[in-house]
Amino acid sequence: MAERARVLIDSRDQRGLVYRVSKVFFDYGLNIDSNREFVDKDAGKFFMRSVVTGDFDEMKLLEDLRKVVPEGANVRVITPRRKKIVIMATKESHALGDILIRHADGELPADIEAVIANREVLRDLVERFDIPFVHIPADGLSRAEHEEKVLEELEKYEFDVIVLAKYMRILTPDFVERYPGKILNIHHSFLPAFIGANPYKQAYERGVKIIGATAHFVTNDLDEGPIIAQDVIPVNHRFDWKDMQRAGRDVEKVVLSRALNLVLNDRVFIHGNKTIVF
Repeated sequence: MAERARVLIDSRDQRGLVYRVSKVFFDYGLNIDSNREFVDKDAGKFFMRSVVTGDFDEMKLLEDLRKVVPEGANVRVITPRRKKIVIMATKESHALGDILIRHADGELPADIEAVIANREVLRDLVERFDIPFVHIPADGLSRAEHEEKVLEELEKYEFDVIVLAKYMRILTPDFVERYPGKILNIHHSFLPAFIGANPYKQAYERGVKIIGATAHFVTNDLDEGPIIAQDVIPVNHRFDWKDMQRAGRDVEKVVLSRALNLVLNDRVFIHGNKTIVF
């Protein structure tokens, strides 16, 4: 029975790479359903995402692909499957609710293993969707002590991605380093202009004309990890700061779900502190 696979390659750029990789597919009798490639000429880096169909042994195909690409290349052969995610939240419902609805409607190619929150506020919402809700309060605990409890909970699950759906706690370097390239976050796009409490009120007082959101991978540089997706919408003088906040939340939830889908479908390569998105 024919199988489908995503082949992801990032390597040093080299003449003839597309030809050599395509010849491996041809020799295996595989059909190329789609193919995208990109070369960062400044960095001399090559990126390629192919979707192929046919009969193949995954490990043998991987071995033969590695023979035709430069030494040190990162080659992955991924047979599509439903991936698993864990969501972390605090008390804002818009980003979490959007993911839960998309999951319930079958739009999300993943299973939600659990929602972990440092507040109880969202329990009723989550349990309406028959998703496990785990409350790990942070009161009276240091950041490290609270994270230790969260990590103990995370060890109970197998997952591909952690989604911070407006999780309002800063993660320690130790936490982030455990899951490189696996933690997604969303924030308003006012940074670094309006930092701290109530950025929408700050933006209103400054008279901004666009608001937006940024979804990115989490690194130890707060809110400065590789960007996956962004969007903006116009606002005007008729918006008070609460109108801006409501509009901003709409953008945030859409951008986060878009970024999550890109990651789940293996369309994102991390390239230094930026991404290549196919």
